[in-house]
Amino acid sequence: MDLDKFKACIEACNTCAAYCDSCAASCLQEDDVKMMAECIRIDMQCAQICRLAASFMAQGSEYAKDVCRICAEICKKCGDECVKHEAAHCKECAEACHRCAEECAAMAA
Repeated sequence: MDLDKFKACIEACNTCAAYCDSCAASCLQEDDVKMMAECIRIDMQCAQICRLAASFMAQGSEYAKDVCRICAEICKKCGDECVKHEAAHCKECAEACHRCAEECAAMAA
């Protein structure tokens, strides 16, 4: 199998998952955790779908494009949520999510 065609998307997914994990953990340290609840929730979901998408691409799964399509949607939603917050960890996560959404959308096309 030729992983080169998936390399950029797999890397974007893995990077996004790491930023989402970090963002969720950092949000739990914020003074107003309740205000960060939606950010934490979508961070956790985004990290999971990113890891699944990376795994499906690495396996050359026939469902990789389908998973990437859903991943792109969730990454966009996560990035849109994170960008609403002032914390640096949210801004960094938003960038990683939007970058991953672009890579996954291109892969799913």
